[in-house]
Amino acid sequence: MSTLPHIAFIGLGNMGGPMAANLVRAGYTVQAFDLSESACTAAREAGAGVAASAQDAAKGAQVVISMLPASRHVESLYLGQGGDGLLAAIESGALVIDCSTIAPASAQKVAQAAAVRGLAMIDAPVSGGVAGAAAGTLTFIVGGDAAALERARPVLQAMGKNIFHMGAAGAGQVAKLCNNMALGVIMAVTGEAIALGVAHGLDPKTLSQMMAVSTSRSWATEVCNPWPGVLENAPSSRGYSGGFGNDLMLKDLGLAVEAAMGVGSAIPLGELARNLYALNRQAGRGGLDFSSVVKLVAKE
Repeated sequence: MSTLPHIAFIGLGNMGGPMAANLVRAGYTVQAFDLSESACTAAREAGAGVAASAQDAAKGAQVVISMLPASRHVESLYLGQGGDGLLAAIESGALVIDCSTIAPASAQKVAQAAAVRGLAMIDAPVSGGVAGAAAGTLTFIVGGDAAALERARPVLQAMGKNIFHMGAAGAGQVAKLCNNMALGVIMAVTGEAIALGVAHGLDPKTLSQMMAVSTSRSWATEVCNPWPGVLENAPSSRGYSGGFGNDLMLKDLGLAVEAAMGVGSAIPLGELARNLYALNRQAGRGGLDFSSVVKLVAKE
């Protein structure tokens, strides 16, 4: 009989679905919930149980994991209104892991409420994208108590290969925003550079291959090249479908701007990048991969 903890998994989107499936493959009993019926169907096919509500999923769970779109969704799930949130339904002593990317202040607010309920909680946003979620190679960027992280470590290792403890509650979110701000800027400028080369008659694939082994090498040149046809498996080569959505990058850059304002930091490139992805959304590409930002400067 398995001694692994029973896990409730709330949020089965592009990231959460593959993460829950990897937990099942690792031998965990997973009871999942999502508002999307198609996501629930995929979870069933992966071997997870599917509950009728988040509260039902959490019944008897020793670990509760959430992967939701934004701060308001996380606060609504756990806190609810008038004490009717999920925290009230989770058994005392359970471990809560929120893998969403949200405002640091929201992570701290929910963690404080969890502590009042006798629940250990960590914020553990991820890096690695949909491909990393499917392959089980995600990086977890953790904020919270070190002892809670050690309890969570085996579970996180079933879904990823890198775990970084950044500090107290909310610190994981701060670090994730720093990472995504840099990624957003790098993707935008990489697209500009390739577009400039193409405008001068250079072959985008050859230019990208040179950049990928030179001083401008990055994830954008090696894994998620923004120019169609350069990398076969990149979202750009399939109409910018899949991957990390432009609107999600826009959300994260907005959170980075808020975090900077909160401590008086200057992030001029981060703010410029936020405006670029906002323009890309206005151009009708909000639902496409964020690498579609290259279309702001590329000649058709």
